[in-house]
Amino acid sequence: MNRVEEIINEVKKAVSGKDQVLLWMLTAILAKGHILLEDIPGVGKTTIALAFAKALDLSYGRVQFTPDVLPSDITGYSVYDKETGEMTYRPGAVLCNLFLADELNRATSRTQSALLEAMEEGQVTVDGVSHPVPQPFFVVATQNPTGAAGTQLLPDSQIDRFTIRLTVGYPDEAAECDMVRQRMDGNPLERVERILTREELADMQKQVAAVYCKDEVLEYIVRLVNATRNHRQILRGASPRATLGVTAMAKAVAFLQGRDYVIPKDVSRVFARTVAHRLVLSAEAETLEGGAETLLNDIVRRTAAPNL
Repeated sequence: MNRVEEIINEVKKAVSGKDQVLLWMLTAILAKGHILLEDIPGVGKTTIALAFAKALDLSYGRVQFTPDVLPSDITGYSVYDKETGEMTYRPGAVLCNLFLADELNRATSRTQSALLEAMEEGQVTVDGVSHPVPQPFFVVATQNPTGAAGTQLLPDSQIDRFTIRLTVGYPDEAAECDMVRQRMDGNPLERVERILTREELADMQKQVAAVYCKDEVLEYIVRLVNATRNHRQILRGASPRATLGVTAMAKAVAFLQGRDYVIPKDVSRVFARTVAHRLVLSAEAETLEGGAETLLNDIVRRTAAPNL
């Protein structure tokens, strides 16, 4: 059993029947990406994030977002120290390896935006002083479906910073029975053990970043992303940040397949999942079954892949 299988099996001690979601999450973590889990309350989004934190030996900060959460709760704040006569920085919840932003879309836009600098630049700035976040660092945010009570849309600039958006969904009957059995003897999270140290995870992330991507494959990625900007049913296509995200995710998939180079199939596997949440669709496209992913899969079919 390799280390990836060990990690997934350990997280499965707390989460039943969601193997594909767990594998996609681990892929995004290895790609140094941020993850958005969108679904109704109670399907295990928070449990998944906490199980990964334990299995990967990560310090974590968690904020349950509500309208009264302030930006300083996230980034930290400065207080006056009477003994030294200077301002002292008190770290916020985001100063950790894994930041769990629970129900992010219940917070105000100002508080949501407090995460942007940490997600993009790996630091927070308070009173003009920058404070780096620990490494490795990534955000796992959960959000209730748009239209649920007390929610509002996340800013487009924030949505674009998430490498991947996943839906957990209801468990099947067998998995739900397993979930009940797991909790008869206590909280299953307490049984999740460390598989990697954070240093080993950082090393795996470096190996993923070093995976080779030929120019022909890079050009293929750019053609796919550019096709979203010239599609009649897409009002706003994917950003250059999406191009970087697709490349990073394709490298992570190649790594998980035991290769040190990317092939076009890696790109086609990750393209829709990495790009769908970043698009603004026309009213006609919104009515399509599958929505953005249907359009993106069609773009993959119509775009010639390099013959390598």
